[in-house]
Amino acid sequence: MLLTRASEYALLSLILIARSNKPEGVDLLSTRLNISKSFLAKILQSLAKEGILKSYKGAKGGFVLDRKPEEIPIQLILEVVEKKHPLVFDCSPSMDSCPNNRAQFCMIWPFLNKLQTKIDEFLDNITLKDII
Repeated sequence: MLLTRASEYALLSLILIARSNKPEGVDLLSTRLNISKSFLAKILQSLAKEGILKSYKGAKGGFVLDRKPEEIPIQLILEVVEKKHPLVFDCSPSMDSCPNNRAQFCMIWPFLNKLQTKIDEFLDNITLKDII
């Protein structure tokens, strides 16, 4: 499963935002997490666009959760940030996506599919509240 730094930064930022009782700005979050302000801003805007965060502009602006932490599955966060479903391998959910017509003799697909199913269930059932 390939998760990028964007997923890591999204999760860390959401934890800080969830623990705060006021909007958290990109400047403060990027400083606290020691990451690029512009990169973090893109991540947070993606999360806001999908209704995970709410954005406030102005001097006292920033980001707050737009849902309760227990209503935000980790799977959703990862899908928003990665812009795709997190996969063990491209072929893991379906043999139809197997490259080069290898599906007819692939012996590892059943294992990969079972692993993908377990990962999906885990990520669907763990929420932001669970990792806070």
